[in-house]
Amino acid sequence: MSDSKKKIAIIGGGASGMTAAITASRGNAIVTVFEINSVPGKKICATGNGKCNFTNDLLNVTRYRGGNTEFAKTAVSRFGVSETLKFFEEIGITPKKKGEYVYPNSEEAKSVQKALMLTMESLGVETVFEKVSEIKRTEKGFIVNNRVFDKVIIACGSPAGLKKDSGFNGYELVKSLGHRVTPVFPALVQLRFTDKYSKTLSGVRHEGLITLFSDGKEMASDYGELLFTDYGISGIPTMQISRFAGECLEKKRDVKISIDLFKDLSEKELEAELKKRMSLNRTAEDCLTGLLNHKLNYVLLLKLNIDPEAPASKAFKKDSAEKLASLMKHLEFHITGTNPLESAQVAAGGADLSEIAPETMQSKKVPGLYFAGEITDVDGPCGGYNLQWAWTSGYIAGDCAAKG
Repeated sequence: MSDSKKKIAIIGGGASGMTAAITASRGNAIVTVFEINSVPGKKICATGNGKCNFTNDLLNVTRYRGGNTEFAKTAVSRFGVSETLKFFEEIGITPKKKGEYVYPNSEEAKSVQKALMLTMESLGVETVFEKVSEIKRTEKGFIVNNRVFDKVIIACGSPAGLKKDSGFNGYELVKSLGHRVTPVFPALVQLRFTDKYSKTLSGVRHEGLITLFSDGKEMASDYGELLFTDYGISGIPTMQISRFAGECLEKKRDVKISIDLFKDLSEKELEAELKKRMSLNRTAEDCLTGLLNHKLNYVLLLKLNIDPEAPASKAFKKDSAEKLASLMKHLEFHITGTNPLESAQVAAGGADLSEIAPETMQSKKVPGLYFAGEITDVDGPCGGYNLQWAWTSGYIAGDCAAKG
């Protein structure tokens, strides 16, 4: 009886690979997962600061990026948030919603990884802890590590968050099977800029609106807590816009950010507040006490060539309030790069979507070859989007591989 079942090899035991394995096994396939790490789902344990924001209750498919914006929309329409919640409830994960973000009720990412692993084990999925260096196509199917399979699902993720010597070779495997790989660059990553006051600002946190411009055109913006570092800037809002920065830098475009330190005040309102403070009998720096972090106050004054230690009556000129208000609303830095893939949560780019069918995740060029997860040219913002793509694409690939 088992000889009539489809034998499926899944390359990668991460979020998408484990989902594909469970789904294919439920579809009566014999499934083998090849995983380079010592345990499957290792990356899942680090998601959501260890709490695993595994989907988004207000998922907006237009926020997915990549070579084809309709690709993710088509796939998610088949297996979306409601299907994901049902899938996880079936394997023992009770969801907890915090606004639009969905976590396991345990608030432990490890529980998601363990539930997936236990389900795989109960279904008889074989996990082989080996690196796959080559996938050979034959008339009868595929050869993976000297074993013959009817179908192959490539679900090995990306090099994001991995050390350079990690052994990741996913893109080479994709290319070896005749598929194109679009340019790969970091997404959800910190941004770098050169500023003589970077070391002074390092460690400062401030809620602000950060906007990204490329060749003068606004590309993206986000609001929240920003973290200044000695190399540039971090924080969730920075991560959210970083994908667009990476793409523009990849195309050799000029990139800059503008930070509004007072989103809820107009420039004129801020100017009026500054004028009141400048009339105090204090030093220039002390006039700004309580307005911003003291390091930020200090640097802003230096940027306008105002002596922080001089008496306000001497330090401030007639137009100082206007200039300072403008700087606080438009604090600009030229972006020189992003941090490398090792520091990124996600990689943009990957297997070219024009060569994959979104309804099945099967290759349009190689029958029996499927793709799932981050190896594809699909990426999303923080907030459960990238894990949702893993569940969506993993389910579709596993289901269609088992049935097809």
